[in-house]
Amino acid sequence: MFGKIKFAAIFVAGTAGILWVVNLPYPMIRQPVAQAAPLLLLPSFMSMDRHYRGAIDSLEQADQLISKATSTADIERGGEKVKEAKKHLENLPVWFLGYYPQPYCTLFGCSWQFTFDEFEQARQRVARLEAVTFQDKNALVPFNEAQKELLAAKQQYQQATNTKDRESAIASWQTTIDKLDQISQQTFAGKNAQTQLAAYKRDFENARVSNFISAAQEFDLEAEKVKPKNSQAASELWQQAITRLEQIPNANPRYMDAQKLMAGYQVKQKTVVDQRSSTLIEAGKQYALAAAKASQNPPHTAQKWEQIGELWEKAIQQLERIEVSEPSYVEAQKLIAQYQTNLGTIKSRRQMESDAVEILKEANHKIEELIASPPSDKNQMRAKIQGVMTQLNTIKPGTTAYTESQRLLTLANKRIQQLK
Repeated sequence: MFGKIKFAAIFVAGTAGILWVVNLPYPMIRQPVAQAAPLLLLPSFMSMDRHYRGAIDSLEQADQLISKATSTADIERGGEKVKEAKKHLENLPVWFLGYYPQPYCTLFGCSWQFTFDEFEQARQRVARLEAVTFQDKNALVPFNEAQKELLAAKQQYQQATNTKDRESAIASWQTTIDKLDQISQQTFAGKNAQTQLAAYKRDFENARVSNFISAAQEFDLEAEKVKPKNSQAASELWQQAITRLEQIPNANPRYMDAQKLMAGYQVKQKTVVDQRSSTLIEAGKQYALAAAKASQNPPHTAQKWEQIGELWEKAIQQLERIEVSEPSYVEAQKLIAQYQTNLGTIKSRRQMESDAVEILKEANHKIEELIASPPSDKNQMRAKIQGVMTQLNTIKPGTTAYTESQRLLTLANKRIQQLK
């Protein structure tokens, strides 16, 4: 019994050895066997077919996982499939394609066709997918780091209690966004980064604008504290507040709020820096306001017009004290030009009033003479009355004499009618 088992084992081992030898990847062995007993090469063809199908299947799966990845797990799995495809291709007998590109094992109808071009294409796909997987995995490193840094910057900003800490957090936030923006968009990480960047940038812009406004308000409070003791320091603080607000784009919803704050800070800064000229401008405006009020509800006497003119002159005198080197010089000159125009109008009104009063006085004197010694001739009487009427017609509206002149003209006209 033992002898039979030993013989069977030797036979099996010998047969396996022969099959192993004839299936070795050497053309000088395989070619004679293929011509005489191709069935002995069946194990080789079965191995080729298995590796061929395995390479194609693994490549397709790898391509799908990598090109349409939805998570990092897809990238990892795709890389594993690429390695499997590469291992299968390494087990395909490339030497065989060079010797036998035609159908093989024709004696029993078994043939296995695989061209050299097809093999090269498969190898190129493997190389490309290996490169893509390598790039995707490399890109995930800065992507994950940037995500962590972004979260840390947000937390730092939310926990900040002063402008310096908030600005430090915003600087880190900006750096992180720049890192995400630099990741290649050809990679899975880059595509994810671009999808998320819109939201990240929106949040960043809102935080940046909020910080500008908060910082400006903090500078304003500090400036108010130091203003009584150090006006120069207060001015510098308000300038920093203005600089922050100037950086807010006009497309931002809080732009108008920033502009209102900035206008207020500019006024405060100007008051501190240019206190002397601001005081002179305010004094000039007060004189101008008094003159404008006094001018209301005319007509006025020549004396009152004179007083109003003096108020305008005092307003101009206050503004003329502002020197060219002072910041408010241009504003003062604009006001001077306006006040001089008003002063000129007042002088014209005063002269018109004086002329009207003088004309009315002279007309009354002539009327008294006519009453005291009227001419005996009607034509002479009519001519003298016409002369008085001509004088009265030169009195202009808006003068104190105008109403009286109109009354006298009515009486004179009636007298002329009686003389006809």
